[in-house]
Amino acid sequence: MPTINVQLFEGRTPEQKRAFVQAVTEATVRTLGGSPESVDILIHEIKREHWATGGKLWSDE
Repeated sequence: MPTINVQLFEGRTPEQKRAFVQAVTEATVRTLGGSPESVDILIHEIKREHWATGGKLWSDE
């Protein structure tokens, strides 16, 4: 089954991350089949100063 890589800005609480990975796992199993135990999710937390969109750092917002 899949390994899902997610990039997020820093600052989410552990509770938010738990709810997110549960929802993504459920959606993956419902859509692709398999078991929840076969779904891996990696969360990469990124500082706003390390992410830019349209030539502008998100930390400059």
